Amino acid sequence: MAEHLASIFGTEKDRVNCPFYFKIGACRHGDRCSRLHNRPTISPTLLLSNMYQRPDMISPGVDAQGQPIDPRKIQEHFEDFYEDIFEELSKFGEIESLNVCDNLADHMIGNVFVQFKEEDQAAAALQALQGRFYYSSPIIADFSPVTDFREATCRQFEENNCNRGGYCNFMHVKLIGRDLRRKLYGRYRRYRVSRSRSRSLSPHYRKESDRYRDRDKDRDRGRKSSDRHGRYDSDGGRKSHDRGCPRRSRNPIREGSEERRARIEQWNREREERQ
Repeated sequence: MAEHLASIFGTEKDRVNCPFYFKIGACRHGDRCSRLHNRPTISPTLLLSNMYQRPDMISPGVDAQGQPIDPRKIQEHFEDFYEDIFEELSKFGEIESLNVCDNLADHMIGNVFVQFKEEDQAAAALQALQGRFYYSSPIIADFSPVTDFREATCRQFEENNCNRGGYCNFMHVKLIGRDLRRKLYGRYRRYRVSRSRSRSLSPHYRKESDRYRDRDKDRDRGRKSSDRHGRYDSDGGRKSHDRGCPRRSRNPIREGSEERRARIEQWNREREERQ
């Protein structure tokens, strides 16, 4: 019986735990969901809820005044945000992935998922983000159960044929250009001796990033980090507060689905014992 429950944990067959929250870290029913949302007490992944405010928030491709927005301006606005967040959070440790949802549903819009290499790095970042603001908006951060974004992302969206559009319940991850990706993630390659230098992006990322390659070459990469960091403040203002990075441990062990399910079952048992 126990083996059967473990095998269906976090799947549609699980009538107790919410599979969408387990896979995506968000559920359209929120607190009204009939199934449990098992919020982890530790995780290498943080969720920054509704943090990215796209310029065409009201209507895609149109600004608040009803005027059309150049798609290049929208992409540039997004990449400025992406680089800003990456630089700030990289103070706390190595970032394995930073994903921003391009969905439109209330429980998904603007969600930012940052996955650190170490759980203690994510914990340090979470503690530092408490009570802080970004562009006068409070940062709502919490641990996320998502550790495998392949299960969380919409495969149809990656193939450009998702018929649900922005209201799909799986992640539509907004992509950055190849030059910016190389600039941000390339800093970690020198620490990964065993990693092949010939490793390339996936076909989807390569195809999407090529669309912005020519524009990226012309972009002004001279933006000052002080301007970006000035968007953060602990009281909603514009002043930056730098923080030190925690020590990094070596050779992290990544958990698989079975290990995550076992850990969440342990959390459930501990919670029941406390009650």
